[in-house]
Amino acid sequence: MSEQPISALPVPEEETLDPDLQKYFRICREKLGLVPNVLRVYAFRPERLRRFIDSYNEIMLSDGPLTKLEREMIAVTVSSCNRCYYCLVAHGAAVRELSGDPTLGEALVMNYRMAPLDARQRAMLDFAWMLTAEPEQADEAARERLRAAGFSDEAIWDIAETASFFNYTNRMAHAVEMQPNADYHAMARGSEGTGDGDAPR
Repeated sequence: MSEQPISALPVPEEETLDPDLQKYFRICREKLGLVPNVLRVYAFRPERLRRFIDSYNEIMLSDGPLTKLEREMIAVTVSSCNRCYYCLVAHGAAVRELSGDPTLGEALVMNYRMAPLDARQRAMLDFAWMLTAEPEQADEAARERLRAAGFSDEAIWDIAETASFFNYTNRMAHAVEMQPNADYHAMARGSEGTGDGDAPR
């Protein structure tokens, strides 16, 4: 059986990339044990890849009112709404890894409403889903529901920005038929998470 291409558009060979991108790919291998296919696909447009990395690191990894796990939960919920295969596989693995709970990652992939969430998490994911499926409903009443669940205005911004970022990445993944790394399927299936989410998926 032939290996499926990871993108419908050309994917450059790593050795043809600029030194800074080759170095970044080496760092990914050190941290994750692989180079996420999303990075290899975005390398088709190297300047876009650099901006993608910067945006990802700022939105997903910088200090802020949301935890890494909460941001990954938003990523999976948005991707579930959009049926984005790449992001469901990659970020489902991240939820399993960060939470140490393989069932949480699976529940969020399938239907976040069935996941064992507290009221704060449920309000956060309700907003992320609504912003994806019915963005015109993102009004003051929706923001007040988040405030009532304990989120500051800064946290509301971060929820919205994270959900918006993954609506963008989901659509790019659909547009180029992006395929996830096969390694993600087996990651963090046990009961212990590593807590390491410091690289794009």
